[in-house]
Amino acid sequence: MWKIVRQIARTGIRTEAAPFATGDDVPAAVERIHKDILEILGQALAIRMVDAGSCNGCELEINALSNPYYNLEGLGIRFVASPRHADMLLVTGPVSRNMETALRRTYEATPEPRLVVAIGDCGCTGGIFGESYASCGAVSNVLPVDAMVPGCPPPPLEILRGILAAVRRRK
Repeated sequence: MWKIVRQIARTGIRTEAAPFATGDDVPAAVERIHKDILEILGQALAIRMVDAGSCNGCELEINALSNPYYNLEGLGIRFVASPRHADMLLVTGPVSRNMETALRRTYEATPEPRLVVAIGDCGCTGGIFGESYASCGAVSNVLPVDAMVPGCPPPPLEILRGILAAVRRRK
């Protein structure tokens, strides 16, 4: 144990730089996106996240939207457990053949007017998996998609922009 403590003391704290230290004014951009979403909707937005066969990289970034930095809950945008309570579906990953029926049922259970946002390269194009015997490929091959957020995985700010683009498209 002392060997590990000495190594920690010798090495010090090694962390990566803050995510927005590059001069990007991300907090202001997040606030603008929040304001735009609430102006367009005039109410809360309920989102159902569906993992259709992803590697969970996109889910980690979507989960980051719930932290205090992005503060979705504070502005009325929340994740729900049931598609019957949702206004929007966030779909990640290439749609595996085993998830195709479940994804269609989730879409059908979501009340009109429903929005669908494909998250990540896999959700937008099928990514490295493409279409095969085990994969339907992109989400748009199974459901009508309102907005796509490319990236592997896309940063939370881009996911927010994709949500805003889908909401703007419907208005």
